[in-house]
Amino acid sequence: MNRTKHALTILTICAATAALAHGGVKDPDVKARMDAMSAIGKATQTLGDMARGKIPLHQAKARMARDTLSLNAAKIPDLFENPATDPKSEALPAIWEDWSDFAGRAETMEQAALALDFTDRGTLSTTMRDLGATCGGCHKRYRIDK
Repeated sequence: MNRTKHALTILTICAATAALAHGGVKDPDVKARMDAMSAIGKATQTLGDMARGKIPLHQAKARMARDTLSLNAAKIPDLFENPATDPKSEALPAIWEDWSDFAGRAETMEQAALALDFTDRGTLSTTMRDLGATCGGCHKRYRIDK
């Protein structure tokens, strides 16, 4: 249970940090990437809040959040294909240096999102742990630590 709380806390912090970092981005490719990551963060926060009991577990809203996660995860390789830069970008060059690993991680995230089970809070928490591992693993390797 403690690992679940830790994973949900990390996901919430990532979502909040992303929202603050996107102002003033000039490159449209970087902006599109950041917007997708913001959508992922908001959906993750919604599910995390449901898992922690901060908001009611609502099946339709959980399904919408899951769909947002899986659809945006599927877009990640296309969004990052162009190694565009911007002073506000949090993407590390390692993305393009190890493209197959990066793209594979996006696929793993998509699968973890599709596997989310929001039957009840406990099950949601458990399946969120796998999703959180995909986010954290990619951020550690491919995102600037701010």
